Amino acid sequence: MSGSRQRSPSELYIGLMSGTSLDGVDAALVDLRSQPLLLGTVFVPYPKALKTTLLALQTPTRDELHRAAIVGIRLSGLYAAAVSRLLRKCRVEPRLVRAIGCHGQTVRHRPESGYTLQLGSPAVLAERLGIPVVADFRSADVAAGGQGAPLAPAFHAAVFRSAGVHRVIVNLGGIANLTDLPRRGPVRGFDTGPGNVLLDAWIGWKLGRDFDRGGRLASQGRPLLLLRDLLADAYFRRSPPKSTGRDHFNLAWLRPFGVARHTAEDVQATLAELTARSIGGAVARFCSGAREVYLCGGGARNSDLVRRIARTLPNIPIASTLQLGVHPDWVEAMAFAWLAQRTVKGEAGNLPEVTGAREKRVLGAIYAA
Repeated sequence: MSGSRQRSPSELYIGLMSGTSLDGVDAALVDLRSQPLLLGTVFVPYPKALKTTLLALQTPTRDELHRAAIVGIRLSGLYAAAVSRLLRKCRVEPRLVRAIGCHGQTVRHRPESGYTLQLGSPAVLAERLGIPVVADFRSADVAAGGQGAPLAPAFHAAVFRSAGVHRVIVNLGGIANLTDLPRRGPVRGFDTGPGNVLLDAWIGWKLGRDFDRGGRLASQGRPLLLLRDLLADAYFRRSPPKSTGRDHFNLAWLRPFGVARHTAEDVQATLAELTARSIGGAVARFCSGAREVYLCGGGARNSDLVRRIARTLPNIPIASTLQLGVHPDWVEAMAFAWLAQRTVKGEAGNLPEVTGAREKRVLGAIYAA
């Protein structure tokens, strides 16, 4: 799904995704005249100071309303820079882009309280670029009684579903989520639990690194007996629809288990095993009959984690979504370009059977340029 030929202006969309891992902004230019065709991509990392501020805003802090508003404006500047780089790279003029789908940066996800909050200033982004922006994708689903997440399963179904084989798509972001794509019948999807979020948090706190490249540290350790206690968390036992985030799985959740007594390697191996087993258990319990599992998201580059997931599902082939024509790094950004198109056309973007919403809803708000 890549290409370089000039496209009709009416169905060019850009998707912007900045996920739970807080590593940066993924920007993807997508032609959506028929099957999504990826034309170009750009990744812009978060400056360290911005990441630190966003992490601090994950929990209640002093003057957080003002700081959140200022950070939202800063984020929109970063989003605008990513889009500008992308358009230059692809040699596409802004006027040819129908809209930008901007997910924003989640700092609270509390559907049980009736809200979910993603930072960003879509009005600022539209003003700076002269391109309409679709944002706040999750709130309409939450208002309809849903979890507001995950939203990517609708895109996964449109792009990856096969009438010949039962597939599961697993996104290994900060939080891991899966999409169950049976050959026929309803699509299911939900957050399985931590993806990279605890792995990144632990290695950051213990060794000052942003992430465990390739899972090297985890591969040097052995899972601890406390893995059983981690897996006993009530979230893993809940049936879908369900979603989670940093609000639940974070260092404050991890520390009471006494991880500080153990080596960095063994804790990292334990956390990798937690991610793998929670995914494998979810596939076994809720995706009966699955014949193929495809991975996307940043965790798909973690070879140690991929091996662990494969061991939990010994009878199911595990591969990257690249085998289905979409690079794993760009699935989520493409999904928000696709969701933006649905909003512009007045078409529903959620799947009630995934989120638990009462009905299908048109997602997001459109900010005119």
